[in-house]
Amino acid sequence: MNETHIVSSFTDDMNELESLLLQMGGLVEEQLKNATLALKKSDRELAKTVLKGDERINDLEAQLNETAIKILALRQPVAVDLRSVVMSLKIARHLERVGDYAKNTARRINTITKASAFTGSVSTLVRMCEMVQSMIKSALDAYSKRDSNLAEEVRHNDEYVDQMHNTLFRELLTYMMEDQQHISGSIHLLLIAKNLERMGDHVADIAKETQYMVTGEWPENQRNKGDNTSKMIIDLVDIEGK
Repeated sequence: MNETHIVSSFTDDMNELESLLLQMGGLVEEQLKNATLALKKSDRELAKTVLKGDERINDLEAQLNETAIKILALRQPVAVDLRSVVMSLKIARHLERVGDYAKNTARRINTITKASAFTGSVSTLVRMCEMVQSMIKSALDAYSKRDSNLAEEVRHNDEYVDQMHNTLFRELLTYMMEDQQHISGSIHLLLIAKNLERMGDHVADIAKETQYMVTGEWPENQRNKGDNTSKMIIDLVDIEGK
């Protein structure tokens, strides 16, 4: 095998790795989009398609892992190519987790519909979903274009997801304390909100790993973590005094 053929094969393998990752990302983005629409319209049939779609994401991750191992074992990449392979593996894992959260969201839609969940909170959840969708798209663009600045914007935008989570958490706790009949539906909304907050964290990590892949250095600035729900206390006296 001549040197030209070896270089060409290595390039093909690297292109395949990137293609698999972007396919994964596109499917995850579509899964979240469908879960969002199903939540917005209480569409149980669309929610079922999200549950079925997760298997394809897992298959792509398995293919990506095999390709990455092949590259590491046979090509022994160095410098930026090595970073690309290792970070692609890490990013794929984050995408798989986001897909799992989207599936979990879809799984709860039937219960939320039956429980007559608070529609105002559903609207906030839909906005959170749309923000995370936008982050996923930008993160994939940053990866594809090797754009460290765009990746930094994605990391910054996660703070807005955290802020929406804070607002929704307080809103739903107050709502449950005012009317215990809504506890069941509100708990499922809270769990979806937490799923979305975790999705945002995973996408922000994808952006951070893209920055390392491009520059060879981890971002110096720490990402602002705006999720304060673990520290929130709702005062029953304040509620009763309204």
